[in-house]
Amino acid sequence: MSNLDRLRVAFRTALALPEDYDVDKLEYRGIEKWDSLAHLSLVGEIEDTFDVMIDTDEVIDLSSFGKAVEILGKHDVEFSG
Repeated sequence: MSNLDRLRVAFRTALALPEDYDVDKLEYRGIEKWDSLAHLSLVGEIEDTFDVMIDTDEVIDLSSFGKAVEILGKHDVEFSG
C-alpha cells in the first residue's frame, strides 16, 4: 500500500468515513465530522500510521488532505502516485 493510500485510510478512520469516501480534496470543517475533536483524532492517527511526531504548529496548519501530505513530507515521508 502506498503512503498516499495509507494517509487516505488514516483520514477515513479518524473521521469515521466510508472506505470509498474521496478524501483527497477534504478540508478542515469541510464536512461536519471534521471538527476540533476529530482533528485531534486525525493527528493521532497520522502520527501512529507514519511513526512521526507532529508539532503544535503543524497540528494547527493541518487544514486539508493536501496539507497533511506537505507536513508529512517534512518528516521524510515520501509520496508518489
